[in-house]
Amino acid sequence: MRQLVLTIGTTILLMQPAAAIDARFERSLRMLAPPERLEQLCDYTAMQEIRKDHKPYRPDRIVAGAGAEPQIKDHTVVAKSAAFRSQKKWYALSFKCTAAADHLAVTSFSYTLGDEIPESSWTKFGLWE
Repeated sequence: MRQLVLTIGTTILLMQPAAAIDARFERSLRMLAPPERLEQLCDYTAMQEIRKDHKPYRPDRIVAGAGAEPQIKDHTVVAKSAAFRSQKKWYALSFKCTAAADHLAVTSFSYTLGDEIPESSWTKFGLWE
């Protein structure tokens, strides 16, 4: 996964209130402690943005710590070695996500998609079918 090829990069500034996210998802977030809420919000945002920007992909899972643990400081997650699953294949991903203080809305998000991760490497990165 270290051979992450920077094929696509996108930066998005989001200033949407919490009401803009799916209401059920927001209720779920409110049940989590703030650090877990931040990670879940950023994973959700990554999936939504990939779906919106790259129609061939249909992400259903994000692993922020696939190659290395994400860095979390204050209201920001930096995941340099993440992965996302789409149609039973895993792909390299890196992202930076900053949320509002309550961790219910993303204020900025940028990401880069990489290559498909070969199935022979899935176990190494904690991925599954």
